[in-house]
Amino acid sequence: MLSRLDLPDILHATLKSLGGSASIIDVCKYVWDNYESELRKSQKLFYTWQYDIRWAATMLRKRQIMKSAKISPTGLWELA
Repeated sequence: MLSRLDLPDILHATLKSLGGSASIIDVCKYVWDNYESELRKSQKLFYTWQYDIRWAATMLRKRQIMKSAKISPTGLWELA
């Protein structure tokens, strides 16, 4: 079962799969398309994952895996 703590790794893998950058909407579509069944089994995370994926982006930015929101265009998430 997935937890919030799995989302930074999922987000990192998602951005890699999408060529290193993608809109937030495209990231969420990809995550849903590829992790729907795991999300459905994750109890509370099923209802909060779209909020929590933004938390995961913050964690990746703190680790300098993703570019800062100040550098990336609005609505675009990019790997560093």
